[in-house]
Amino acid sequence: MRVLVLGATGFIGGQIARAAIREGMDVHGFRRRPGSVGAIGDLPVTWHDGDLADGCMLDEALQGCDVLFHAAGYCPESAYSIRDANRKGAAQMRVVLRAAQRANVKRVVYTSSLTTIGAPPAGSDRLADERDGYLPGSTSNSYYESKWVMEFEALRAHQAGLPVIILCPTAVFGPGDLKPSTSKILLMVAKKQMPVGVDVETNIVDGRDVALAHVRAATAGEPGERYIVGGHNLNVADALREAARLVGVREPRGALSLKAVTRLLRFAEFFRLPVPATMRGMPYWAALNADKGMRTFGYTPRPFEETVVDTVGWFRENGYF
Repeated sequence: MRVLVLGATGFIGGQIARAAIREGMDVHGFRRRPGSVGAIGDLPVTWHDGDLADGCMLDEALQGCDVLFHAAGYCPESAYSIRDANRKGAAQMRVVLRAAQRANVKRVVYTSSLTTIGAPPAGSDRLADERDGYLPGSTSNSYYESKWVMEFEALRAHQAGLPVIILCPTAVFGPGDLKPSTSKILLMVAKKQMPVGVDVETNIVDGRDVALAHVRAATAGEPGERYIVGGHNLNVADALREAARLVGVREPRGALSLKAVTRLLRFAEFFRLPVPATMRGMPYWAALNADKGMRTFGYTPRPFEETVVDTVGWFRENGYF
């Protein structure tokens, strides 16, 4: 099976490429910067250089491909221009999805976001799951809004006949997080830069489990469906304390309440201070029910402790501290 991975030089895309090769797939990667190999320079990937805004470049890379893994969704650099973020996100998705239609791929596996999962119905005693959708306009967060728009474009393409499967990873940690993104929290713990935690619960998953789910979605996923790809529901403050013990550094001394974090984020927004997208959404973090994805793709989330040890070890081996 020949597959094209968009975002192969990034964290999740790189892990998808690694898992796909392990499953015997012929993996092609699409990259914006010629020569870049991300964290997968050791893999036999066939590289294609280009820009996601250029449908012709995508057409060439998609020739002969059975599956397109789209793990390069637009991410707004700022929290403030929602209209601009929505426009750019929708435009990128349309270019990619139209190229996939022209190539007649058998499956498009799109990496969406946990932010497109909304709260369960009021008065419900269940955890949020795939039935619950983000309500557009309910936040002033360009990341949340643009991810909803992009997922909407994916569903619209499915209705037009393109077999799109949507995966919504939760908070992803793991080896190979080059930039780093979410895993930066563990790096900060290892570098003794995390004095306090946050008293909020969220779902944490290893990037390698996310990648396995993507690869299995190419055959086991139902087009038009979306799946939460999650791991363990954990209190963030408790998880950081456990990470510190595993790494052998001093534990964060306390935990900020969610109300205090919300005030700090509003302060940052007022003064237009840079805040990572994953942190801007913290007031909306919650435990999630990821059973559907685990059942469909047949994976068992690896222990959080394993994720911590492997992630920090990868950062150390690659000179991050």
